[in-house]
Amino acid sequence: MTQMLASVVDSLEVETILHTGVDIIDLKDPHSGALGALPTERIQSLVEQIAQRRPVSATVGDLPPDPTLLAEAIQRTATSGVNYVKVGFFSNLNLHNCIQTIAAITANHPVIAVLFADRNPALDMLPDFATAGFRGIMLDTAEKRQGHLLQHIGLDRLDQFVATSRRLGLLSGLAGSLRLQDIPHLLPLAPDYLGFRGALCEQNSRVAKISLHQVVEIRHAITPGVDLSRPGREHQPIWGSPD
Repeated sequence: MTQMLASVVDSLEVETILHTGVDIIDLKDPHSGALGALPTERIQSLVEQIAQRRPVSATVGDLPPDPTLLAEAIQRTATSGVNYVKVGFFSNLNLHNCIQTIAAITANHPVIAVLFADRNPALDMLPDFATAGFRGIMLDTAEKRQGHLLQHIGLDRLDQFVATSRRLGLLSGLAGSLRLQDIPHLLPLAPDYLGFRGALCEQNSRVAKISLHQVVEIRHAITPGVDLSRPGREHQPIWGSPD
C-alpha cells in the first residue's frame, strides 16, 4: 500500500505531522533548494522529538557530483540518528563514480537516491543503484517553479520506474511539487510512497508553514477512511528499521 512522506523543517511541524497519520517524516530545508539540508544539530533534535514514532529521513543538501563530498555528507547526516539519508543526483555527470563511492557505506547507512524528472534522470541505471546497496530510489523535481512531476514525465515511464524498482528490491518514491489532484493518477502505479511539501503548506508554498487541514486532506486522499482520531493507531511503516 502506498504511504505518505511529509517534509518538515521544525519541531512545530513535527508535532502537526505526528497527529495526522503521516507514515514517513522527512527533514529538509525548502529555503535552501530542492533537497536543502537542515543543520545536523537540528536534525538530531527532531529525531529525538520523534522518538521512533515514525521512520525519519533527512536530505544532505543540493551538492555537486563529487563522490567524496557526497559520501562525507551521507555519513555526517547519518550520525544524527535518522533511519534513512536522501542524496540527490542532479545530473548524470560523474554518476557512476558517485554510486561506486557511496556503495562502500550503504551497508552501514541506508541511503535513498533522488533523481530528478526535469534533469534527464538516468533511469537505465537503477540496477547500478541496487547493486551498490541503495535502499531505494525517489523521483523528484529540481526546479520547483517549473512544473510538477507529471509535467516532466509521463505515467507510462513512472509505471516502468516503479515496476523496475520493485523487481530490483528498491523502494520507490514519487515527489516533485505533487498536488492533491495528482494522487488518483499516481496511486494505481503503487509506488511505496508519495512525497509532499508544498501541497501541505499554506497557499501551497513549500516555504510557508504547514497547514493541518491540507495535511489531513492529502492523508485521506492516499488512504481513504483512515481513522486519525485514534492516538494509538497501529503504524506499520514500509521502511521499518534499518538493518
